[in-house]
Amino acid sequence: MYWYAEETGAELGFNLEKTSKAKSLKLPKEGMARQLHARRLEGVDKNIWVEFTRLAADYNVVNMGQGFPDFSPPSFIKEAFCSAITGGASMHQYTRGFGHPALVKILAKFFGRIVGREIDPMEDFLVTVGAYQALFSTFQALIDEGDEVIIVEPFFDCYQPMVMMAGGTPVYIPLKPRKSTGPALSSADWVLNPEELASNVNPRTKAIVINTPNNPLGKVFQRDELQMIADFCIKHDIICISDEVYEWLTYDGTQHIKIASLPGMWERTVTIGSAGKTFSATGWKVGWAMGPGNIIKHLKTVHQNSVYHCATAAQEAVAVGFQREYDMFGTEDSYLKQLPAQLHTKRLRLAECLRSVDLEPIMPQGGYFMITDISSLQVDLNDPSTKDEPYDFRVVKWLIKEKGLATIPVSGFYSPEHRGEFQNYIRFCFVKEDSTLKAAEDILRQWSVKK
Repeated sequence: MYWYAEETGAELGFNLEKTSKAKSLKLPKEGMARQLHARRLEGVDKNIWVEFTRLAADYNVVNMGQGFPDFSPPSFIKEAFCSAITGGASMHQYTRGFGHPALVKILAKFFGRIVGREIDPMEDFLVTVGAYQALFSTFQALIDEGDEVIIVEPFFDCYQPMVMMAGGTPVYIPLKPRKSTGPALSSADWVLNPEELASNVNPRTKAIVINTPNNPLGKVFQRDELQMIADFCIKHDIICISDEVYEWLTYDGTQHIKIASLPGMWERTVTIGSAGKTFSATGWKVGWAMGPGNIIKHLKTVHQNSVYHCATAAQEAVAVGFQREYDMFGTEDSYLKQLPAQLHTKRLRLAECLRSVDLEPIMPQGGYFMITDISSLQVDLNDPSTKDEPYDFRVVKWLIKEKGLATIPVSGFYSPEHRGEFQNYIRFCFVKEDSTLKAAEDILRQWSVKK
């Protein structure tokens, strides 16, 4: 698009009287010749959630892909939110930028009991817009140009681009399945090789990122595994970034242990938490980073120069929720005990359905998700638009387009160098209404009958 430099020519410094072609002088109205994007965005523009959310929206699907409940949060937390927004003018204005006082105080009290130490609510917590922002602030604050960050695979996909945007270099070490000793495959059978971990450390190694319970696998690192990681961190003076958003969702007696509670690890661990996962309210976007004040202060610098502040009313409601759970901790009335019991039943239901159609689920020890082996599937993948994509990506797109069932390809949780080894799995989210699970079952069983 162009505009003509006639009446405004003098303002632009043109002498129109001396320019015979002034009437036809064309100047660009919009567009720039120089590169617009910052180099730190190169290679991080693609996002699995953007792609598959858009695809699922284009079709009438049963959504077993995205990790959010399709049921409501508990009544007490909804009532707390309602009370907050009707509770006076202060709930609609700014609160403390690094975390609503009521919230950080109960978080310090609640988690202090768990890690066995006194936590300073004002120094040792940063409240963020979901765990996602807590992770972003952590990487921006602690990772510098040239630093290497060990990422244990499979990993939540944002770790890689966040490390890269901070100028760091991701180093990937996959959990690998060992032969199962039980009647069913379990996420516990996927283990981290200590020799492989040791061989990937060098003077540039700044941090290691773990996710327990793991998304998408559902693995919950046990004490001996965490101790091995802790010994590694202490020996090599490495920061541990521990993403624990699913910490309350463990099954079959599996215990979640915070690596920050191990000797020598509080001083070097940033623990990431999520109220959305804790109270089944993912849309509230209230998360936090917890750790020693001398580390958290750097996250605060990123926060104050970017997001600065999180929604006051949501923080107040989460504070009320945690106070209730503190008072009821360990009892049958605790939501933190009721929710995993509820999800355990859904987990078993999905696993049984997958086995009934000759798929092989990996039973998760924790979290929202279950992956299943699809290597035995006999599917006519004749979509030419997907021919160059990993097998699981092709299967997931086929399921969406042909069967109306949305899942997520597991190879999307791996680095390019390891993706090919893990393209025979897809991920289901079982944190859904029974009606949603039933609809997915119907699709899978009807398909199985027709095969």
